Amino acid sequence: MSDLVLATRNPHKLREFERLLAPRRVLPLPDDVVLPPEDGDTFEANAVPKARTAAAATGRVAIADDSGIESAALGGAPGVYSARYAGPEASDEENLDKLLREAPAGSALAYVCVIAYVDPATGEERCFEGRCTGRLAEAPRGAGGFGYDPAFIPDDGDGTRTMAELSEAEKDAISHRGRAARELLAWLAS
Repeated sequence: MSDLVLATRNPHKLREFERLLAPRRVLPLPDDVVLPPEDGDTFEANAVPKARTAAAATGRVAIADDSGIESAALGGAPGVYSARYAGPEASDEENLDKLLREAPAGSALAYVCVIAYVDPATGEERCFEGRCTGRLAEAPRGAGGFGYDPAFIPDDGDGTRTMAELSEAEKDAISHRGRAARELLAWLAS
């Protein structure tokens, strides 16, 4: 089984991918690798260049994801701008607060994740998408997860708890990232 370099600087994503892709080993991105800006208009357009950059810099198979939340009430926003919804340097809390101000409680949401895979030895590139639908909570709840998790009530859960109130195993089983990671693992095993 080959190791996978994960093209991210987000420690939450690194830990999550280590869990989701076990028993494969997920390696952190070397400090000297500079990732390209996320300026694409789709999740795939943001994920692929990051995976290509990491693969080229390390000579190893690399993966990268781009993910975010889409609000039906906001026409799909924030989408690819989820990490900077409240501004370029906004914190998770600031982004979440803006979503709670702009979208009505109970409105439909979808988490989307695209994982890009790049093998520099063969030139093979693939993308895997996972989605998780849900609705917006009235107020943030829970101490787990990160990002928009405290206000995302998944359709596949018990209908009351937010992603931030689920155990890691419960979240991994239904999350957008978990679904995309299982697609990647199934393809790697085939």
